[in-house]
Amino acid sequence: MTNYKKAYIAGGCFWGMEELFRKQKGIKDTEVGYIGGTNDHPTYKNHPGHAEGIELTYDPAETNFEKILDYFFRIHNPTTLNRQGNDIGESYRSAIFYQNEEEKQLAEAIIKIVDASERWSGKVATTLEPCSKFWAAEEYHQDYLVKNPDGYTCHFERFDTFLK
Repeated sequence: MTNYKKAYIAGGCFWGMEELFRKQKGIKDTEVGYIGGTNDHPTYKNHPGHAEGIELTYDPAETNFEKILDYFFRIHNPTTLNRQGNDIGESYRSAIFYQNEEEKQLAEAIIKIVDASERWSGKVATTLEPCSKFWAAEEYHQDYLVKNPDGYTCHFERFDTFLK
């Protein structure tokens, strides 16, 4: 029996985040979907208030929430409000969906580290939101960049770790 945990984040278009996270040590599964919105059973064409998010299943013996957030802040621009690359709107916001007070406090601490680093030209605009139901996106969105290797992404590794 495994003791895997889950983390929920959003940082723009979910395709690019999924592709980069799938290769990280300790990440056992990824699923893209919608989180943080107002309707049940959201779809790509109807997800008011939802972010394009990702559910990460990870092995806490190999990685942890802090390392996941460190990588998250290295692969997207957390200083742009409701935008990543060419994608604009609330769906593309930078958000951490915390499941408990410990995750919230870790997220707040990492944001302070990222801001203090001054690697980004602005301050972190990432929202901290209580975790809500995660709705899996349509099948054609899952593993999109594996299926479509020339597909669009604005995600890439920009910095080395923020952690010491």
